[in-house]
This record gives sequence, structure tokens and C-alpha cells, in this order.
Amino acid sequence: MKTLAVILLGLLLLTHYRLWFGAGSYANAQQLQRQVEAQRTVNEQLSQRNQALAAEVADLKQGLEAIEERARLELGFIKRNEVFYQIVD
Repeated sequence: MKTLAVILLGLLLLTHYRLWFGAGSYANAQQLQRQVEAQRTVNEQLSQRNQALAAEVADLKQGLEAIEERARLELGFIKRNEVFYQIVD
């Protein structure tokens, strides 16, 4: 009877060890949960960036005003009969 109790106690300790410290343990599950939440945050930021880029692409496809604005800001283009003034500090 004692050997059976010792064996059962050993099995109980073994299962608790795996529950708290082994692969798939409670601590491991909590760590994975934190990683999932961090990845969700990153995914949300990237999704917002993708939406902004998609809106910009749609705007560039539909109107010439967006193309003109980008050309003026990024490339320094000016229209005909416009006067360009550059102020240097």
C-alpha cells in the first residue's frame, strides 16, 4: 500500500512539475500570450499604414492634384509662367 502511495505521489509531482516548469507550462503560456499581444499591436500599426498607403495610391490614380502636389513638394517642380522664389537663411 505504501508503494502505491509513493508511486501516486511521484506521478502527481511529475505532472505538477510539467504544469509549472515544463514545455507548455503556465509560465510559457503567459509568455506566448504577451508575444501574441505585442504582435497584434504591430499588426494594427502596419494595417493603419497599409490603409494610408492604399488611400494615397487611390488618390494618385484618380486626380492630377495629388500628382502635382507630390511633384512640387518632392521634386521642386513649378508650372509655366510661375515665378519661383528661394529664400536662403
